[in-house]
Amino acid sequence: MTKANLKRLEEGKLYYSISEVCTMTGLEQHVLRYWESEFPQLRPKKNRSGNRAYRAKEIKIIRYIKYLLYEEMYTIPGAKKKMADANMSDLDGQLTLLRVAPTPAPSPEPAAIAIPESVQQPSLHSNGHAENGSANGNDSHLNDGGPAAARLREELKRVKQELQSLLAALATSGRESH
Repeated sequence: MTKANLKRLEEGKLYYSISEVCTMTGLEQHVLRYWESEFPQLRPKKNRSGNRAYRAKEIKIIRYIKYLLYEEMYTIPGAKKKMADANMSDLDGQLTLLRVAPTPAPSPEPAAIAIPESVQQPSLHSNGHAENGSANGNDSHLNDGGPAAARLREELKRVKQELQSLLAALATSGRESH
């Protein structure tokens, strides 16, 4: 479905099928179904035949959950806590600031990627936030989204971009060798 057709589809509709929502958000159907079981705020109505009928409200919630999980790097429990603390007016305000683009389909990954030792794997708090694992424990303020959390997010984004460029280079070199 082209973007122009999708745009016309989105205008004036009250309900969207799960496949339409997947196209809009770049997510798979099984992901949406799983999120429905995890997030009580996400409860689409079902039509007479039992198919999910998503409204604009549910699509906003899906986009915000996607933002929390994929961009802010929350775990499911952390995102659930964040969603429980937010109300719909907060959510509307957050979503107007976000321009969450659909996630592209993942490219095939090579068998192994060497990650530099300078990049430490973050440990997770019980609320779902990542911590960079400092030995002195002074990063406990990551829960409040302080400067350490911002630095960690920036570092994770940088590493993600670096890995994506490496994968693209590997894919290009693989095509040239065949």
